[in-house]
Amino acid sequence: MIPEDRLSEVLLDLFGCRMTPGTIANTSKTLAQIIEPVVIEIASEVKAAPVKHLDETGLRIGGKTNWLHVVSTQTETWYRVAAKRKDIEVLAEIKGVVVHDHWKPYYQLVQVNHALCNAHHLRELKALEEIDQESWAKSMKKVLLLACNYKHRYPQGIPENIIARINQLYEQILNRGLDFHSSQPPLNRKGHRGRVKRRVGHNLLLRLQNFRGDVLRFLTEPDVPFTNNQAERDLRMMKCKQKISGGFRSLDFAVSFANIRSFLSTASKRGLNLLEVVTDALLGNVSVFFPSNTTS
Repeated sequence: MIPEDRLSEVLLDLFGCRMTPGTIANTSKTLAQIIEPVVIEIASEVKAAPVKHLDETGLRIGGKTNWLHVVSTQTETWYRVAAKRKDIEVLAEIKGVVVHDHWKPYYQLVQVNHALCNAHHLRELKALEEIDQESWAKSMKKVLLLACNYKHRYPQGIPENIIARINQLYEQILNRGLDFHSSQPPLNRKGHRGRVKRRVGHNLLLRLQNFRGDVLRFLTEPDVPFTNNQAERDLRMMKCKQKISGGFRSLDFAVSFANIRSFLSTASKRGLNLLEVVTDALLGNVSVFFPSNTTS
């Protein structure tokens, strides 16, 4: 996360170790090459996981905006660099459940079930409640929070009668909100072409209606969480890196960084000592990530 020149100063101040920024950069590149088989294995495992979280964020490389994608679980993190945000072809054959924030290209993944992040819905509902004064939004927010509480109370599975009641309330509030918006005068638009513009609350209602199964998937599948916080937490430190160090000069360095972060994040989730796994990797031993193997 720290620029090489600053890290060089830290090593000298704390340990009296004179290591130039160039040496640090070369060591990082070497480590990224050594752990490449580990990252491939991490990617394979996270793709095969029954539930995985997806998210993406902008990444500056050579002065241009690229994208960093993350696919993660509670035990693995896989980061990959892409030139375009919509570059998700590598995920085309994954199966299971993918949790995300309703970014539409993710719906091109046809062999998966989708689960939408309800933390995003709660933020949108709060804005509608406080800014637009739409009463249905307050009711929907309460129902989703109630459902979340039941999710925590019954980690092995929410009772059927409670699920039925949540669905009933959800449907009633949807109808109330849609009736409200159907009674509102249409918004003005320029010209006579194109579809009539909808209000923000109306668009959210249609999403909650059309993707109802994805919004409420957490009710019926115990392994599916209420939010996409897993992926958002995994991306948070990457944004910190950009604030501290800026972007990357070349694609190679960005890919090396993504591979090392995949390696370290996964090791941390598995309770491994990061200094030890880095030391072992630089010595050519990555067997800790492949416990079934006896050689590195």
